[in-house]
Amino acid sequence: MAPSILIVGAGITGLATAIALQRHGYEVSVAEARRDVTPGAGISLWPNALAALDEIGLGDQVRGAGGRVTAGALRWRDGSWLRRPAPQRFTRALGEPLVVIRRAALTEILSGALHPGTVQYELTARDIEVGTSGVRVTFSDDSVREADGLVGADGVDSVVARHLNGKLPRRYAGYTAWRAVANCPLDAELSGETLGAGSQVGHVPLGDEHTYWFATQRAPRGQAAPDGELSHLRQHFASWAEPIPTLLATTDPDQVLRNDLYDRATARCWARGPVVIAGDAAHPMRPHLGQGGCQGLEDAAVLGALAVQGPDLAAAFARFATVRRRRVMAIVRESQLIGRVVNLRPPVLGATAMRVSVLVPEFALTRHLASIAARGAFAPTG
Repeated sequence: MAPSILIVGAGITGLATAIALQRHGYEVSVAEARRDVTPGAGISLWPNALAALDEIGLGDQVRGAGGRVTAGALRWRDGSWLRRPAPQRFTRALGEPLVVIRRAALTEILSGALHPGTVQYELTARDIEVGTSGVRVTFSDDSVREADGLVGADGVDSVVARHLNGKLPRRYAGYTAWRAVANCPLDAELSGETLGAGSQVGHVPLGDEHTYWFATQRAPRGQAAPDGELSHLRQHFASWAEPIPTLLATTDPDQVLRNDLYDRATARCWARGPVVIAGDAAHPMRPHLGQGGCQGLEDAAVLGALAVQGPDLAAAFARFATVRRRRVMAIVRESQLIGRVVNLRPPVLGATAMRVSVLVPEFALTRHLASIAARGAFAPTG
């Protein structure tokens, strides 16, 4: 009989992990606390994430459902160029273009690759018990699920991570983010980010007719714009160079998402016995390298590859924790550092630091980016 694995969390990491394990013959079930798991506008999938999707058999399907990005420009708020990498160098270094896809479309592709009935919704994990024969999880409706192994893919506030580590308090990063899709195309040359003191806007094409964008700004936590989030953004970024005003002018106000940005105390234990955590449950990271979801997809592919090497789940999970920690925690730290620089106080310090960063040679920056996000940066067995 095939070993059984219960996954808590049906976000990108949880669904991809379920696919990877099912492909290798495991009996997989997924429990998700929410009914709707598709919030979010879009997501950029770097070549390392596309390589992980290839490993679980979905790379081409995802490429076909998204738009391609072949360069990553950096400009100041007045439109002056800070960096303008040649598309050929960018793509050659990474192995292929980025893919930008709506989160709902990515979730649909992942869900569609699972056996029918794999995911059950509105189930919040409450208690976890580990015994000699496996794992027993009690949910908020008092139902109980038993399995040979447990994967926690339940995000920053992970119940499974707290089971392994005790309290893991959130920490507010000091700034908030907005995301949406604009109903207008974007000149491919402008794909990248526009920066200003204490704020930034990212913008990448989402097919031929839409643009995915995000914006950040220092703000107290838990705030809401009294006249609406989009109205606030249009006023705040009114003097910024194109394409920012046009992106905001062609965005549906009801589609703008606002989220305060948090990181979390480090989870020192990622695996113990038949229990392991992955994605944001193990290593939440700030968005500045665009690797949060990408590293979750890497986690999924590596978990699947290691689990198939032998019947000992505890050994596979321990190996996963060892090899993934080496790669992922460096990205977590770098993302955090970039966020601190962008949001230095007073804002003029952040502005100065960002402008000075252009002194780093293009070849050195591209080589470093490739070490994080190129196809070759991902290894299926860690």
